[in-house]
Amino acid sequence: MPAAHPLDRDNVRDALDAFDSRRLPLDGRRHAAVVVAVLDDGNGNPVMPLTRRPTRLRAHPGQFALPGGRLDEGEQPEEAALRELHEELGIDLGPESVLGRLDDYITRSGYVMSPFVVWSDIAVSDLKPSPDEVDVLFAVTTDELDVDPRFVTIPESDKPVIQWPFRGHLVHAPTAAVVYQFREVVLRRRATRIDGLEQPVFAWR
Repeated sequence: MPAAHPLDRDNVRDALDAFDSRRLPLDGRRHAAVVVAVLDDGNGNPVMPLTRRPTRLRAHPGQFALPGGRLDEGEQPEEAALRELHEELGIDLGPESVLGRLDDYITRSGYVMSPFVVWSDIAVSDLKPSPDEVDVLFAVTTDELDVDPRFVTIPESDKPVIQWPFRGHLVHAPTAAVVYQFREVVLRRRATRIDGLEQPVFAWR
């Protein structure tokens, strides 16, 4: 019997169960949630949806992003993650689809970002991306996830800036940091932290 794919539901859940994800206090910051979703490419292969934001948006135009956004008043981060997934990609999943969390990440724009990992056998081709928030939808393969990032130094920070190579582009933190930790924890089974990873200066606003 062939071994299960590292991104099948049980393997993802087991990897996240074994990982002690960190929560961070808001300390006056705003709270946001993002989603690392594992879906189907239509042929039984797991893929992760990644978006590129429209260039007309006021916040982070044209940047690569995971589905996500700011919490509404009184909303729990898990609820916000699933709501944003529905609003951006048209996929309506319940709390049972959430397999675990990754580390909270503090952004330079003043957010504590809480990443949630969800799993569904829905096909990426069945998604209905919102044109208001998604310019391009990518289905990231396991091989594309499992690449070594680049770490570069900048004079403005003691922390290295992470860059994730993806289809001829370099994706930056916070997205790159979350994707990197997902790769490390789930694909490599390494409890790698991301609090020491920096964003590029252009994202410091």
